[in-house]
Amino acid sequence: MWRVQLGGGARRSESRSDFMLLTITSTHRPATELGYLLAKHPDKCQTFSLAYGEAHVFYPVVTEERCTAALLLDFDPVGLVRGRRWGQHSEGTLAHYVNDRPYTASSFLSVAIAQVFGSAMKGVSKARQALADTPLALDVCLSAVPARGGERLLRGLFEPLGYRVDVQRIVLDEAFPEWGEGNCFELRLRADVRLADLLTHLYVLIPVLDDQKHYWVGDDEVDKLLDKGAEWLSVHPMREQITLRYLRHRRGLFRDALRRLMAGDDPVSEEREAEKEQEEEALERPMSLNDQRLGAVLAVLRDAGATRVLDLGCGEGKLVRVLLKEQSIAKVVGVDVSMGSLERARERLKLDRMPEIRRNKVELFQGSLTYRDNRFSDCDAACAIEVIEHIDASRLGAFERVLFEFATPPTVILTTPNVEYNGRFQSLPAGRFRHRDHRFEWTRREFQTWCTRIAERHGYAVRFLPIGVEDAEVGAPTQMAVFQR
Repeated sequence: MWRVQLGGGARRSESRSDFMLLTITSTHRPATELGYLLAKHPDKCQTFSLAYGEAHVFYPVVTEERCTAALLLDFDPVGLVRGRRWGQHSEGTLAHYVNDRPYTASSFLSVAIAQVFGSAMKGVSKARQALADTPLALDVCLSAVPARGGERLLRGLFEPLGYRVDVQRIVLDEAFPEWGEGNCFELRLRADVRLADLLTHLYVLIPVLDDQKHYWVGDDEVDKLLDKGAEWLSVHPMREQITLRYLRHRRGLFRDALRRLMAGDDPVSEEREAEKEQEEEALERPMSLNDQRLGAVLAVLRDAGATRVLDLGCGEGKLVRVLLKEQSIAKVVGVDVSMGSLERARERLKLDRMPEIRRNKVELFQGSLTYRDNRFSDCDAACAIEVIEHIDASRLGAFERVLFEFATPPTVILTTPNVEYNGRFQSLPAGRFRHRDHRFEWTRREFQTWCTRIAERHGYAVRFLPIGVEDAEVGAPTQMAVFQR
């Protein structure tokens, strides 16, 4: 397990207080491999010059069982303001030099993380790349976080990314309780996440917390935001607020960033995606394969006695429509990364014209299938129908953990094309996938091997069912896996 502590000595008046400390402790044996991930040798103490002081990296603990790396930011109070104006308030000479920048997590820490741990934040490790690609148990503590928005903001920022969040407001001075509480929080985050993802999340979100940056925000800041956060920010429920705060409320930059961030949902892209869907439907229509898939899924759900069903990658709501008609289903939750698809689902389902009783039976929301989401947890069964082949192979491990380790529904249903059958489609050119957006299409053996390993890792039993007319040589056109525990 890893433990990360961030912050300074804000509540330790007897100690030096013009510094900010980040420590990362690993007990993943051999723990000394932390040095490879951070690209900083445990036997050395290194110093890096920053515009506002120095950053020191050292290892106070180095054993095979436990290894701690520390990033210490030593601030120069004069250097903080010499030749620049940070923050939103500049009146008064004293205000330049007396501030909370050295004591709390701020954009200074973000810049230091990027400068000192740049290769780790990119997920690159020449010596231990496999470890850099592996999600590890991380425990993060930010000991002094200024949050303009309080606990609700903190939870709203980090919980959608899969972190378990604990928050405690810090009193101004423990020796004088009558002074009350300040606007800073002690924040603890826990998750199974890659080190690179953790550093990236902190880099983007730390300046969002206090809604300030110590440097000028220009056009290049949009590029930084998209480079670090495009993969997860586009599906974050607070993406507008994050983007606006990160860009210091510069509306022009905000609109540009949001347009580029959501390029996948622009009308042209949505039209192209619809064209791809129509191509696949036309290919499979002669055998009514979609109807057979939906019927097979419904039969499994009935047999499992499911009453609350999660449809992952619900698209335009084809399965949701079928489940709404099933009296035994009390709740249907549809999730998709595309806002355009969700809007079309609402239109096709006629949600705004449904009777209230039936309308309360369905919920649609935007979300990523590769990031932990607490909204996935409250279901009897989860379905991912013709979905996994649209996920990059490198992200399938994240999808597995989100669904089987964190959401843990009693029943999981997955379907995917059987690539062996593709040669039986006369209109499908040799070597082509059924859908232009498919990242892969698996043979029956490949799919069954992947599913069996998942079942063994997470305590499920799995069985496989064919969908469509089976060919004696190549099997059925669609393959289904049913996981149950």
